Amino acid sequence: MHPGTDGAPQIGVLALQGAFREHAQALGRLGAEVREVRLPADLADLSGVVMPGGESTTMRRLLAATGLGAALHDFHAAGGALWGTCAGAILLARQVTGDSNVPGLPPTLRLMDIAVQRNAYGRQVDSFTAPLDVVGLDAPFEAFFIRAPVMSGVGGTTEVLAEYDGLPVLVRQGRLMASTFHPELSGDDRLHGLFLELIAQK
Repeated sequence: MHPGTDGAPQIGVLALQGAFREHAQALGRLGAEVREVRLPADLADLSGVVMPGGESTTMRRLLAATGLGAALHDFHAAGGALWGTCAGAILLARQVTGDSNVPGLPPTLRLMDIAVQRNAYGRQVDSFTAPLDVVGLDAPFEAFFIRAPVMSGVGGTTEVLAEYDGLPVLVRQGRLMASTFHPELSGDDRLHGLFLELIAQK
């Protein structure tokens, strides 16, 4: 880790769109020093980056336009940790279905051995919450699914930490985490704590 001035972990939150402020607040409550990330230079000295939900096609275009896509690749290769939530999970996936009708769409980061289907749980009106049993937590976590993708496949060394209706919804692979739901909306900071633990174990 690259500790801040007071020894706190320095964590970035991708602030292109989505609920990045809620992620920043959760990490701050856990003692992290948080920085909003909009340009490659914002990654300097960070130990991890959270990529929040939003509209994944827009986020992919913004990553390409700003150079952040390549910069996040380099950041991870140099030891940085990444956690993608909802649309952020799509950004990490090696394989995405449901976006073939979008011409000229930049690729995802393709860092994680997961296959993801966009908006598979339906539209905004089909949003729902569900309690999840999560590996490493001693009580269920109330998860918010909003236009959520589905992880249709998990391979390699990817570890499933939680499932819903028989499908993985929270996974971990080395210095990567992905969740198809919005943990920042729950008011429960335990998954952000798991991400900080992942960074501390590097």
